[in-house]
Amino acid sequence: MSTYANEFRRSIEQPESFWAEQARRIPWFKAPTQILHYDEANHARWFADGELNICHAALDHHVEQGRGDQPAIFWDSPVTDSKRTLTYREMRDQVATFAGALRGLGVEKGDRVVIYMPMVPEALVAMYACARLGAVHSVVFGGFAPHELAVRIEDATPKVVVAASCGVEVNKVLPYKGIIDAAVEQSSHKPDACVIFQREQHTAELGERDHDWAALMASAEPADCVPVKGTDPLYVLYTSGTTGKPKGVVRDTGGYAVALAYSMEAIYDIAPGEVFFSASDVGWVVGHSYIVIVYAPLLRGATSVVYEGKPVKTPDAGAFWRLISEYQVKSFFTAPTAFRAIKKEDPDGKLLAQYDISCMKALFLAGERLDPPTFHWLDDLLEVPVIDHWWQTETGWPIAANLHGLEPMPTKAGSATVPVPGFDVQILDREGERMGPMEQGSVVIKQPMPPGCLVGVWGDPQRFHAAYMAAFPGYYLTGDGGYVDEDGYLFIMGRTDDVINVAGHRLSTGEMEEVVGAHSAVAECAVIGIHDALKGQLPIGLVIPKDGFEGREDDLEQELIALVREKIGPIACFKQVLVVDRLPKTRSGKILRKLLRSIADGKEFGIPSTIDDPASLQDVHEAMKAREVGAAHEARQV
Repeated sequence: MSTYANEFRRSIEQPESFWAEQARRIPWFKAPTQILHYDEANHARWFADGELNICHAALDHHVEQGRGDQPAIFWDSPVTDSKRTLTYREMRDQVATFAGALRGLGVEKGDRVVIYMPMVPEALVAMYACARLGAVHSVVFGGFAPHELAVRIEDATPKVVVAASCGVEVNKVLPYKGIIDAAVEQSSHKPDACVIFQREQHTAELGERDHDWAALMASAEPADCVPVKGTDPLYVLYTSGTTGKPKGVVRDTGGYAVALAYSMEAIYDIAPGEVFFSASDVGWVVGHSYIVIVYAPLLRGATSVVYEGKPVKTPDAGAFWRLISEYQVKSFFTAPTAFRAIKKEDPDGKLLAQYDISCMKALFLAGERLDPPTFHWLDDLLEVPVIDHWWQTETGWPIAANLHGLEPMPTKAGSATVPVPGFDVQILDREGERMGPMEQGSVVIKQPMPPGCLVGVWGDPQRFHAAYMAAFPGYYLTGDGGYVDEDGYLFIMGRTDDVINVAGHRLSTGEMEEVVGAHSAVAECAVIGIHDALKGQLPIGLVIPKDGFEGREDDLEQELIALVREKIGPIACFKQVLVVDRLPKTRSGKILRKLLRSIADGKEFGIPSTIDDPASLQDVHEAMKAREVGAAHEARQV
């Protein structure tokens, strides 16, 4: 039996002993004896009686073990022409001081803190500081509009908001203070305080509830690490749902630490002292798991690269190669959309020749499906394995991967390779029956879910069960469709709900529909995700104007685009609206979104027997062709 096969079998057949063994990687204050139990809803919980603090495990422990002078992070910001290196000791000291500053504002164990910051070291300091106090942090991506931030403040009810004065893009500065003030105004929950880290690119004017980061740091007393239970919450990270309200994914402390420490060795093959680079944002799960805190490189005693820039235009499409060479990165992790952008600007990869990247041993890609053309382009360009792996905000670490540190396997274009130990991945049909090789169905994970996965939805346990556990009792519903081939390789084919993946960001078309439908001229609408060669998917709106609408369709389109940009943010990439007379629906009134996607993507389509008005489908098809939507001109009725 191979190394992988043996490890996977042990993790499924003997999960308690397997994860008890992995738990010994972590410096606990009190080692757990209760490895696995099930809560009242029959959901798996790990290491309940163990006590630890992730900040201690990621920083203090390594200083105590003699790594105090080793770099913990390299910060590289071409958009501000800045670089910094922070050692483990420097990180620990800054984190302890800021934890003392938060405590001075009343933050204690169990309180929530919302963090709204760009990719700066202080964002990591704030996250560690919350963990040091046993507080629960919720990082919100700095590109979200006031409404989106307000929804998260309303749900998490933070005692404090920590923010920067601005974000910096390639050619513009985005002030944050107005966004924060508008969000607090819109939210019924009002935080006690807001801490602003002032950046030289823009200085924010502070109000009554606001505190200056530097002033607080100058007067704060360092705080010690607060012990927490293995099952105590560490953070809440919001992910889009098929309804307008985002879900606050709750991650526990002990299970997350154990899972990520295991993954750094088994999947990413990173040893203490080596350099790991994840090109993500701290507002997304990849940024949480593989840039920050335990957040795996620092738990492993490795060094993490924190990058404030783009894959292109900072200054060119060679930015990633420069970073890998300069910081001697061993393993690099980003989303396929980044390399589609690089390929667009440097199709032959000529900029790579300017850099020596012989230090890199593997490239990891996730966040969206790695399309075969991008895989082959990278595979031809690079001399290292190109590893696709699949995971979700909800799982917090990879579900399927080519385990580079355990047993590298041959790659297959379009496949995330095999399930990671701990994840009993199965393919079920609609009746819950297990499907055979090459048969597509719903991708599910059999209980118990391994450590590190979500343990609930913040403030809404019923939603957690309904969204993930109710469809197939005893299984977690991933929401993705796919199949397993004869060799056991897993292929993920796409979402089975109405959440789309725009450049690695999961966004809800239902939420966009709420924004579009709120316009005074719109009677009915649908938003679908269509294939895009660069970003993976893009949203497009179809709207039916109210009777008596006399405005110009172009003006309505621009108003709706602006509205989505205001309410959700530019990351939605909502840039096209079709005005139609009717939408294809079933007789029960359900809009046939899957059929609309098929037409937009140029696939063959048939008229289903459940459709109420067959002519409506042809009308939409003609409208898409006229506006050159996706590949609709190639779609044909069968």
